[in-house]
Amino acid sequence: MSNAFIHAENLAFTYKGSGGAEDIPALKGITLDIQKGEFVAVLGHNGSGKSTFAKLLNLILEPTGGTLSVAGFDLSKGDLTEEDLIALRRRVGMVFQNPDNQLVATIVEDDVAFGPENLGVPMPELRERVENALSAVGMSEYASSEPHHLSGGQKQRIAIAGILAMKPECVIFDEATAMLDPVGRKEVLDTIRRLNREDGMTVVHITHYMNEAALADRIIVINDGTVLMQGTPDEVFSKRNELRAVGLEVPQCAELIHRLRESGIPLGNDNISSVAGCAELILKSFAKGDAANG
Repeated sequence: MSNAFIHAENLAFTYKGSGGAEDIPALKGITLDIQKGEFVAVLGHNGSGKSTFAKLLNLILEPTGGTLSVAGFDLSKGDLTEEDLIALRRRVGMVFQNPDNQLVATIVEDDVAFGPENLGVPMPELRERVENALSAVGMSEYASSEPHHLSGGQKQRIAIAGILAMKPECVIFDEATAMLDPVGRKEVLDTIRRLNREDGMTVVHITHYMNEAALADRIIVINDGTVLMQGTPDEVFSKRNELRAVGLEVPQCAELIHRLRESGIPLGNDNISSVAGCAELILKSFAKGDAANG
């Protein structure tokens, strides 16, 4: 068995048809590892299986085939006790797409306290956890506010704080920015990156935004229930045509590099996933051209 924080081998999941409908295989043999402390983005078009994969990681869904271990728990045997499930969800939190569906209290600090309070965290520690979690997402000044007065990005940061208050080692973001405007999306992404870089939290970010995936250490592309490709953002976005074939595009900066290369300008694949990296590639190319022309 792998020592990875998340290990899947031939992982499969099938949605059972109802009313005589056929079963729907969503995952058809996923094999991958995610290490502790990694920031991994999972890409795929609608219906690719990426959100099903996310729900398996927190045992919202149970695998129907293959093996899956998360945080040392074997989720593929179907024999976890209630205590095991609680322990798993202490270590692996999940943030969903719609922030309004994740808020349960009428005051922000009560909402953040909901999870650890249900885990039996004593009051002095509970208060400290709530304060630390709100501070971590930059929302301390809103502790006494009513969630319905907040913006979408602020609500999603409160949802993240509620997960952080349970002190997980890993957080799965299941298209957590999909319903946010650009400002709210940036707020949440900044929070995700800070938690990963400063706190060493393992992050699995399910998304269909290429610019968000470019921020990850590694990208996994799922298509038709299988892993199509995986690698660093530069490695994945260098395969523009393969991505296009499954309905995905590359970030605009990477697209620019591809088009310049097709026009005859010799450019490599390093740093094509960031604006700064692309600018550096182009400047170096022109500098070489100037030097060659004397």
